[in-house]
Amino acid sequence: MADDIHADRRERAAARLREVDAEGLVCFPSRTLRYLTGFDGEPSERHFLFAVPAGTGDGGADAPSDGEAPTLLVPSLYETQVREETTVATVRTWADGDDPVAAARDLLADLDLRGGRLLVDDTMWAAFTQDLRAAAPDATWGLASEALADLRVRKDDAELAALREAAAAADATVRDLRELGADAVGMTERDLAERIADRLAAHGGTGVSFETIVGAGPNGAKPHHGHGDREVRAGEPVVLDFGTRVDGYPSDQTRTIVFDGDPPAAYERVHEAVREAQAAAVDAAEPGGTAAAVDRAAREVIEAAGYGDDFVHRTGHGVGLDVHEEPYIVAGNDRELEPGMVFSVEPGVYLDGRFGCRIEDLVAVTPDGCERLNDTDRGWR
Repeated sequence: MADDIHADRRERAAARLREVDAEGLVCFPSRTLRYLTGFDGEPSERHFLFAVPAGTGDGGADAPSDGEAPTLLVPSLYETQVREETTVATVRTWADGDDPVAAARDLLADLDLRGGRLLVDDTMWAAFTQDLRAAAPDATWGLASEALADLRVRKDDAELAALREAAAAADATVRDLRELGADAVGMTERDLAERIADRLAAHGGTGVSFETIVGAGPNGAKPHHGHGDREVRAGEPVVLDFGTRVDGYPSDQTRTIVFDGDPPAAYERVHEAVREAQAAAVDAAEPGGTAAAVDRAAREVIEAAGYGDDFVHRTGHGVGLDVHEEPYIVAGNDRELEPGMVFSVEPGVYLDGRFGCRIEDLVAVTPDGCERLNDTDRGWR
């Protein structure tokens, strides 16, 4: 992604802080940090913080004069890396042997963030939040999502391009799985999960975006089963839920397939109800509609088929740098849908001890409807 995308996000985040009555936000290695800077790293015991004061720009020559510049405070061993991989103009360092809490206190003091209301990364480790409280004892605290959720929920062109590419890798992997046919019988769920990871990489993905779900037979009735050593048998439905990442953005797709033989008598009726429910929900995904309306569209079809009590989860969730984020497609969420929002549509029916069925695609809201990011066969054969 172009460097100016992250600078623009920092500008908008700083402006948004004023709107939610916050003086600033502090994040650490996380999806939030990647969204604002482009830096992708894992948290460790060392203090790695990024502070954004409200109402400021990116610290360049044209930065507003009503505050200080967004600043990275990083262990000295990261200095070269963050300067090469981000466009954040102001980088402070501390060395092993220094007091990182004192460094954080100085940072907050210099940015005038030791009082007022500060937002911290929703996933920040408790050890670091406690150190920030010690560094700014007069501050009050909230979560960074208060300011950033409304920015991250609408994907920009670069984000949409990455999401489309990740979805294409998942689509290609589904096609590869279908080609297994009867050869999948006798494979374990774990074997299939490993095959999925291999094919996702072959089609341009980076890793898996979450633990792959392969639920064979009765295991498919557990929506978040994961995968184990059970062998796939002829005639049983297998729930396959997986994704990969491209430029940090994930795919998330589910198909339920019978690799060989004939499924249980009730399965075809269940599968058709789930497929019709998913189509109805996709049709309801349009600007000006609501998240709750999409959920209702899917749920009405499944209830009419007699399986309402077996649809035990929301219809979908937003997808961005996080696999699960706003908007949540669930009853009671009256948030209006807007162009640029991306979310899953994944109704399912789960018959305990027998089988499960889920069909999932990602969709992107457009000015006149929505775009399916997945386009593979949704049938069970």
